[in-house]
Amino acid sequence: MEEKKQDFESSLKSLETENYIDKKFYRPIGYKIAILLKGTAITPNIITIISIFFGIVAGYLFYPNTLWINLLGFLSLMFANVLDCVDGQLARLTGTKSQVGRVLDGVAGDIWFVSIYVFIALRLSPQIGESWSWILASLAGASNLVQANITDYYKTLHLYFISLKKGDEFDTVDRVKERYSQMSNGINRWLYWLYFWYSVLQTKITPQLQKLLVRLKTKYGEDFPEDVRTELKQKSLEVMPYINLTTFNGRSVALLFAILTGQMWIYLLYEIVVLNIVLKIAVVKHEKFCKNFDNN
Repeated sequence: MEEKKQDFESSLKSLETENYIDKKFYRPIGYKIAILLKGTAITPNIITIISIFFGIVAGYLFYPNTLWINLLGFLSLMFANVLDCVDGQLARLTGTKSQVGRVLDGVAGDIWFVSIYVFIALRLSPQIGESWSWILASLAGASNLVQANITDYYKTLHLYFISLKKGDEFDTVDRVKERYSQMSNGINRWLYWLYFWYSVLQTKITPQLQKLLVRLKTKYGEDFPEDVRTELKQKSLEVMPYINLTTFNGRSVALLFAILTGQMWIYLLYEIVVLNIVLKIAVVKHEKFCKNFDNN
């Protein structure tokens, strides 16, 4: 039993950065599927591509104003999220993690929600007018992109605070730019171009964090003393409850409520208003601790 628990935990980035629903539902299911696929010819990237299909189907099933069809769409989206867990867990269990795989994983989630916003906009057009439906959908989509970007950044940063090994996926713009310049033309380079601008946005939104990273590197080099890491982790964990609200699980609760009430505009406004306020609070708190940390 203990060995199975250790194997399960080894398939996760970190228990500290997983929210309750992921730990109790999505990750255990993802782990079981990953175990079944381990040793087969199915790669994490294939799983990611399959998840894109289910995410697009979910968006399409949100178009009709029919409850049972919308609920099928929600189940399709849940399965896409299970597969999103599987690809990462399979990559960690098989030691096949890659930068391109990580970028593709992020792009997959964006494609799910592009499909969702497009079909919600089409559904709302007869009710609130074509212009308003597309404006709301576009604002929600842009909000989602920024929220997912910063959420991923803070979670990866937390792993970096735990240890260099755990945080090996944490990147700086300079490192991403250097890798991009060394890649040959093709789909991988195009994906990495998207990742570069993804990283630029993260840097622009977190100026105090960037200054803190420079201070820490100047003072301690590439690695930090354990007491410094402990304090960084504690401060980072204080922001996690806000960050978790902007994850898939946080927004899927609002999406399910909108489906059950038949008022899909509720979900769009939740993205635009509520989650942006939550993200703003998280960034302000995180930037404040970065500004004051070790700034003597």
